[in-house]
Amino acid sequence: MESPAVTFTLAYLVFAVCFVFTPNEFRSAGLTVQNLLAGWLGSEDAAFVHYHLRRSTGTMLAHGLLPLGYYIGMCFAAPEKQLFYFYQASEGWKIFFLLAILAPTVTGILAYYWSQNGWDNHPLARTLAFHALPQSGWRAVASSINTEFRRIDKFATGAPGARVIVTDTWVMKVTAYSLHVAQQQDIHLTVTDSRQHELSPDSNMPVQFLTIRVASINPYVKAFDIRLNSTEYGELREKLHAPIRNAANVVIHQSLSDLFLETFTSLVEINQTYPVPSNQELEPCIGCMQTNANIKLVKNCQEPNEGECQQCYCRPMWCLTCMGKWFASRQDQQHPETWLSSQVPCPTCRAKFCILDVCIIQ
Repeated sequence: MESPAVTFTLAYLVFAVCFVFTPNEFRSAGLTVQNLLAGWLGSEDAAFVHYHLRRSTGTMLAHGLLPLGYYIGMCFAAPEKQLFYFYQASEGWKIFFLLAILAPTVTGILAYYWSQNGWDNHPLARTLAFHALPQSGWRAVASSINTEFRRIDKFATGAPGARVIVTDTWVMKVTAYSLHVAQQQDIHLTVTDSRQHELSPDSNMPVQFLTIRVASINPYVKAFDIRLNSTEYGELREKLHAPIRNAANVVIHQSLSDLFLETFTSLVEINQTYPVPSNQELEPCIGCMQTNANIKLVKNCQEPNEGECQQCYCRPMWCLTCMGKWFASRQDQQHPETWLSSQVPCPTCRAKFCILDVCIIQ
């Protein structure tokens, strides 16, 4: 492919990936299925279930048009390929064009089938029917969900395309093509995984994400996973009626200080170590008195006479955990993004130090 075709291909690939896996920049610009089809989708607050019946269908149709959009774009980006004239195009492009036509055709037929009989054929409607009482149908369940979603006391977290919503009766997970629904009285919840990130792209702070398996005793309801920030775990538990089992023995950090302490420890462990003299005995940490002092403050971040940090001449008196708690306690709680780069005074002599100056005793 020539340069214009290569440029268009790369640009369209980036666009397609961002359109399917919508980043914040696309969301802010309004380049989402929800925004482009807002007039047809209606209001989520007014009719939550019907909104997601249309949203999942519209998303499938929009994503199905992406290959055809690429083909049409290539007609202009590479006119020498004569893609406007099907019979003059190469065999590879003929096959791609047929597939590009097939994708929206199949999704269009499927969308039409789902919408028949007032959306009775949609997978979400069938899922809701499994929760319905014998004398009622999926619309009664949808009405219950719509009513509870409008309440202000629901738990909701996550991006628009991957939200977790918990009401008094229902646990729901919104994805691009579906809406997972489970009734609280029928579910078992289990923490199955935990991922720790030293820096969150949104806040420049450490973050822990928990994966919780939602399994229903109703055999017709598929199990699904929800993912949330560990700081939201306590709020989630308050809204749930069932307990959450911790099958993976995950240590859950429910506060910002807990998350910071783990990151502080991991960063100090890669700093230079401090060789303690052989004739010096280590005393118990004066912060907790539970373990021996195991860190020493040594200015390593800059040259001795440069920067705000100062040399500390105190003997080892603190353990790593207590020093981390001291470091966190001296931070501006309203600006956690500054914690890792800040300086605090030594708890004993008040000499300023940063994380790079905390050395584990060897």
